[in-house]
Amino acid sequence: MTFQQLTYVVEISKCGSINKAAQKLFLSQSGISTAVRELEEELGIQFFVRSNRGVEFTQEGKEFLSYAVSLLEQKQRIESLYGEARNFSAPVRFSVSTQRYPFTEDAFLRMLRRTTDNRYVFSIREAGMDAVIDDVYDHRADIGVIFLTELTEKIIRRLLDARDLDFHEIAAVSPCIYVRKGHPLANRDEVTEEDLAGLPYVSFEHNQGVGSDYSEEYQLLSMKKPPRRISVNNRATMMNVLAATDAYTTGSGLLVEGITSQAVVTMPLAGKTCIRIGWIRPRNSKLTPYVAQFVGLLDQSIAESIAFTESVHQSLCHSGEESS
Repeated sequence: MTFQQLTYVVEISKCGSINKAAQKLFLSQSGISTAVRELEEELGIQFFVRSNRGVEFTQEGKEFLSYAVSLLEQKQRIESLYGEARNFSAPVRFSVSTQRYPFTEDAFLRMLRRTTDNRYVFSIREAGMDAVIDDVYDHRADIGVIFLTELTEKIIRRLLDARDLDFHEIAAVSPCIYVRKGHPLANRDEVTEEDLAGLPYVSFEHNQGVGSDYSEEYQLLSMKKPPRRISVNNRATMMNVLAATDAYTTGSGLLVEGITSQAVVTMPLAGKTCIRIGWIRPRNSKLTPYVAQFVGLLDQSIAESIAFTESVHQSLCHSGEESS
């Protein structure tokens, strides 16, 4: 089967006769008839019935026609995108897969504002750690953003090594809890695991079978079986739940001015080891200009997020001292 044969069948359907189709295509009637007959024999079907009035397509012919039209349209689309006659260059492509961090979104937005390309396809995907690693490994993403903790580092690094991926650390920050601004714990210098006992706990949903090592939250022993638990699947819903209830969650604690909800604040967890934030890429792969630019912007965004978060926390602590 060839595209030429598909074209003949489609043109016959449009013209209603083999003779008219031949005239339109500047071909002989016998040439088209032979090509169509060979295709019918190859597929074991009859496209149409001939008569003095032209042709009438059979049910099988009508079904085949729908596929033929679709294939020819796709062929034309591919030719227009990649054919020699195109008068424009291919769009620039860049994709990032990330755990649900506002600073990654901030870096991505900065990159969008700085680009001067006329044609580009940029994408950002927020997902669980296992999905981020899969995206980079399967080349669906140019770069991934994840975090490691003392508890998870061994197993995550083992997985990264098995897939020839490298982790590049950008910052190490103290793990924090996220709560609403008026929460009873909101004005403390730091909170302990015991302070959280009995409070509703919010976490991002996990695919069945995915271990807690891939969690997006900082894992605490008390969180293994919390008495009250709320599961969400996106960052916006997480922020809304925290802002409207006395629930809490855990993580890096980093806030981004203009992106993170102003109704949610963070406090450090006492006595916990640092969260290590970084990016992953295939081992020994050369950074493209766009990946290198994004890494620089991510570094900048995280640094500014750390400074902004500290200023918010100091302001809260200061207001708490004044009110007491």
